[in-house]
Amino acid sequence: MVKRYLGLHGRPLGLAVSATCTVGFLLFGYDQGVMSGLITHPNFLETFPSTRGNSTMQGLVTALYEIGCLAGAMFVLVFGDAIGRKKGIVAGAIIMILGTVVQITSFSTATGGGGLAQFITGRIVTGVGNGLNTSCIPTYQAECANTKNRGLLICIQGGVIAFGTLISYWLNYGVNEYAGSFSWRFPIAFQIVFGLMILASISFLPDSPRWLLSCGRDEEGTEVIAALYGHPVDSHETQLHKRVILESIAAASGSADGESADGKTHVTPFSELVTNGRTQHFRRMLLGASSQLMQQIGGCNAVIYYFPILFESSIGQSRQTSLIIGGINMIVYSIFATSSWFIIERVGRRKLFIYGTLGQMLGMIITFAGLIPGTPEAAKGAAAGLFVYIAAFGASWLPLPWLYPAEVNPLRTRAKANAVSTCTNWAFNFLVVLVTPIMIDRIGWGTYLFFACVNACFLPIIYFWYPETRKRSLEEIDIIFAKGYCENISYVQAARELPLLSTEEVEEMALRYGAGLDEGLRRRRTNVHGPEISTEEVAEEKAV
Repeated sequence: MVKRYLGLHGRPLGLAVSATCTVGFLLFGYDQGVMSGLITHPNFLETFPSTRGNSTMQGLVTALYEIGCLAGAMFVLVFGDAIGRKKGIVAGAIIMILGTVVQITSFSTATGGGGLAQFITGRIVTGVGNGLNTSCIPTYQAECANTKNRGLLICIQGGVIAFGTLISYWLNYGVNEYAGSFSWRFPIAFQIVFGLMILASISFLPDSPRWLLSCGRDEEGTEVIAALYGHPVDSHETQLHKRVILESIAAASGSADGESADGKTHVTPFSELVTNGRTQHFRRMLLGASSQLMQQIGGCNAVIYYFPILFESSIGQSRQTSLIIGGINMIVYSIFATSSWFIIERVGRRKLFIYGTLGQMLGMIITFAGLIPGTPEAAKGAAAGLFVYIAAFGASWLPLPWLYPAEVNPLRTRAKANAVSTCTNWAFNFLVVLVTPIMIDRIGWGTYLFFACVNACFLPIIYFWYPETRKRSLEEIDIIFAKGYCENISYVQAARELPLLSTEEVEEMALRYGAGLDEGLRRRRTNVHGPEISTEEVAEEKAV
């Protein structure tokens, strides 16, 4: 008998999980783009006059949202292992709805300051909810998806960020001509629809089976595995998947029964994030966090948040024309974001990172070169450069930094390491969004030259340090790092040399490299300064 969730099991249940995660990132994309067309809206400026003609205040109103996102991600960093993936997503959706209500009930005061303070508070609260969601959703999706389509599913949820931004841009344009505050309150209020959709579905879905097993909730975790794969609880397939997960937990926790020193497998101490050895927790955390760092400092939000403003100030177009061109740019963005869904498992992560970086660099070069002459004709070339940039970003750097940390980090540290990655994203997102309008105001085309140079710096980092994870199970990725450590080779080379493994072969390779239960047995059977037991002894004890 297979337990059902929402009346579903097997592939339909997996699709329901993916659909819920996708709505979460659709909301993320919508919230990311909604302020771009509102921050210079006449009625918005009338309601909050201190933002009128003040690039620093405009940047602050937009960027403080990222501080809220950072706070939400930090909450997951500290408490994510304790509350689990599902509760984190539920809390995130509720908090985003509350923050939206605070924003849309903001009104101007006699001094003009009180209303803006309330609006900024609402932005920060909404950000906290989004920080929770963006930390929990990729981990939840990665731990519920099967190996064959994990990359595709997380790419889809990363790609729909573009569709959320597209909706916000055209909704802003659609209500632009309305008189009164409806023209900016309605686009902000529309976020509530996505939040309610998340709550309506996630409440009836299972939590991550890997998290449940790490908490010692064996029966519940086994039922979820059976439901996700569509096999009976006592079937060979279900028990094999369960055993591989438990062995991975045991290896990471350093004990044969999977418990850490404090007896709480589901609460990972922060010290685990900076360990190396066979598990390479610290290196893997840095790989995930660096992908989020590079996504932000590559200039994406300088384009997404401020595209209409860029056209008004840098290229000299009217507000109406800038909104239309911005909406068209978001269509291009969405189309190319969709392309990543079809190529991610064919091209792989490394190549897509590299190709995307080259495209972004080219786009920024075209943009600053078109702005140097200062003529309307040359400015059209700059506009083309922004289109090239957003196309390259949508096909590569938009989804990949949400996929890579969720894949590359092991179960033991995945929640905390993924939260570190998300914290990195929001910290540098805040920085870029805050300084972009100031940079455009002060150095003009030099802003785009700066981002072109930054993108060029990404190439050696990706080439030398990012191992390929295409078509790998999460447990296979553990073996890549154990192999690199044991054989003293680069982890890029280890990934290249290791063939794709079946579930049974994963167990065998875990035994060989100490990436499974055998690591716990080694530690249990040896003193701190004593010799490790042999592979044969490990196999013998495991058989017993």
